[in-house]
Amino acid sequence: MDPHSTLSQFNSRPPKAGPAAQKHKYMESQQQAKPSLDSFPKKSSAGSARKAAASAPSGVMRRPIATNSRIKQDDQYRKDMHLAFVNNALVQKAKGVREPFDELVNQFNTKNAPQPAQLRLWISALSHVVSRLERTHAPLVQAVVNLPWTTMDGATVKTYSVFIGTLLSARPEYLSLVLGKITHGFTYHSGLQALDANTPEGSSSPLTRRIIYDRLHYLLEHLLSIIPTLPTTLQPLLVRNFPHKRQNQAAQTTYIRNLLRISSYCPELSDKILSTIVDRAIQIDVEIQVELEELEEQTDQDQDVFELDPFEVVVGQEEDDSDSDSDDEEDDVADLSSDDGEINEPDPVTDLKHIQEMVKKLDTILTLVFEHFGARRTSETDSDSPPSSDLPELPPLPPITPTRTPLVSPLDLPSPITPQPQLVLIPKPPPPSQHSQFNSLLAIFDRIILPTFKSRYTQFLVFYFTSLSPDFTDIFLGLLVDRALFQQTTSAVTRAAAAAYIGSFVSRAGFVDRDGARRVVGVLCEFMRAHLEVVEGSAITTTTSIQSGVFYAVAQAIFLMFCFRWRDLLEDEEEGDELVSKPGKKWIPELAIVPRTVQSVLNPLKVCSPNVVHQFARVAQATGFVYCYTILEANKRLALTTGSAISAELNTFFPFDPYKLAKSGAFIQGIYREWSQVAIDDDDEDEDDSDDEADAEDRYSSEGLDIPISRSMTMDDGGLGASMGAMSISPVRPMIAGKP
Repeated sequence: MDPHSTLSQFNSRPPKAGPAAQKHKYMESQQQAKPSLDSFPKKSSAGSARKAAASAPSGVMRRPIATNSRIKQDDQYRKDMHLAFVNNALVQKAKGVREPFDELVNQFNTKNAPQPAQLRLWISALSHVVSRLERTHAPLVQAVVNLPWTTMDGATVKTYSVFIGTLLSARPEYLSLVLGKITHGFTYHSGLQALDANTPEGSSSPLTRRIIYDRLHYLLEHLLSIIPTLPTTLQPLLVRNFPHKRQNQAAQTTYIRNLLRISSYCPELSDKILSTIVDRAIQIDVEIQVELEELEEQTDQDQDVFELDPFEVVVGQEEDDSDSDSDDEEDDVADLSSDDGEINEPDPVTDLKHIQEMVKKLDTILTLVFEHFGARRTSETDSDSPPSSDLPELPPLPPITPTRTPLVSPLDLPSPITPQPQLVLIPKPPPPSQHSQFNSLLAIFDRIILPTFKSRYTQFLVFYFTSLSPDFTDIFLGLLVDRALFQQTTSAVTRAAAAAYIGSFVSRAGFVDRDGARRVVGVLCEFMRAHLEVVEGSAITTTTSIQSGVFYAVAQAIFLMFCFRWRDLLEDEEEGDELVSKPGKKWIPELAIVPRTVQSVLNPLKVCSPNVVHQFARVAQATGFVYCYTILEANKRLALTTGSAISAELNTFFPFDPYKLAKSGAFIQGIYREWSQVAIDDDDEDEDDSDDEADAEDRYSSEGLDIPISRSMTMDDGGLGASMGAMSISPVRPMIAGKP
């Protein structure tokens, strides 16, 4: 190439000394700009490094001696010392010398304010000797179990959780002790005030109860993954720690939310947990025997504007339990049942404040269960989307290593200094399906709810769940029909209650279709026909027999369903309100037994609830089905000498009357049939006959029958819709807050 060419610079090589010299100058300037090591804080462990740097020539950097190995050696030395102390304490304890063992136990005493780093060393040392921790070493195990570990830093939480899993794998006799502490930790009053001196290290956010409960759940899930038989021990402890119905709303809410979360990852306990919650809801429900409209009128000024989520309360800032109904803390946590099986049911309380608190508690409990059902429904219908819940869970703690070996190698123990390896958590078991959960709820209804006659709202759990699927509706109605009509060995009271549930459910459930209502009415009419033929074929009437008590409950159910569903009982589906007063309607064939029964010697219009009878008479006359006022007038002239105790007890039992609880009522709206939706317009009735009928009805309702009814069930307004819509299942208490 021509040396004079313009491209000659690409064919030339720079001298070797050029870049090297420039680089040397650059590095020299950078070294002069750096501060010397003497400007840093001096540490004794780095003394030799500083001396080496001081003796080095100017401009030459000497690499300091690495201290990581020294740190590891010191850490291992401390571990060896703690392990040697633990081994010596156990050996001396076996020889009868208690001082070293007592000193070891004292290391876990929270009064000494142990540091988390020191606790991790002691726990790591104990992990090597878990197989030697026998019953004689129970004080040591108890001291470790009682540690406030849930309020410490993440490293201590992980170390503690791994140790507990290792301990229970090697010594299962401590399972009840550990589970008892965990289940008590799920309560609102779980002794968190003792944890003030153990706040997490390096945490800028406040420690809330949600974090505490999240850590407890994570430990419990870890134990479930390594101990298959754990649910057997856990279930009675969950029941034992359930708050008494006298405890405040925060206590009820906190524990039930934790229980429902346990049921999501422990399917074996799902049925029993739901049964426990329903049982406690029933206990509260039966105390609310007042009309909530009247209660609201007296408590408008006491309504809470804002309720703080107990899970978001910062630890140490809890308020006193000032609204508990019991002054004795021991009575608060006791169960209603005594050890000998006798029920310690207190006398009915009519204090207004007490009733207010019970209403709030029940409303909150049912809301939580409804949300649990709704979240389960959402998770099954849309597996890609998270459950719809107002209480999103916090991110979980770092995974805990699931282990099934009784001992852990020292190298496997988590170190508070070295980084943790990537761990894998055993997958959670699938939650119970919607069908299995419905079967559980149905069994709970049959065992707990059905025999309870004063329950007002708890049964709506079944009402809501049956709306989720037509199959659930059919199964529930099948159970009720079987209990009412075909279970001869079942008590008559339970059979009559099942009949009351049938009438109220078919009347009020907006999701029971036309065919379902016709089938149920047809089955009940056939039972009524069979019973009537037996009675008419005998020489004497058996109106006071147990069987007749069930008969009157069935008749009342038919009357009630006719009032609400008479349009669905017509043969011609197109006939409607425009043909109300016209004769000649064709009804389903099974209804033919009803007019005959009304005029029979059994006289159900005299025994059944006067409110149902009154409305049935009006609707039956308006639709041209049967005229009842002649019989009603005759019944008024006779004393009430017939009937049974069963019918007298159940004549005001309408299980699915209007739902009045504020928060949980949102789950019932949209699936509930109000009376205003089906009531017959009085203007469509024949004006010529209305005056005479009204006079007869007024005379009948003013005298009435000697059966206690709700004050809201009075019929002096003359309106068909108003009186039916205000029906209640139970009489109002005679006194509220000491007032008649």
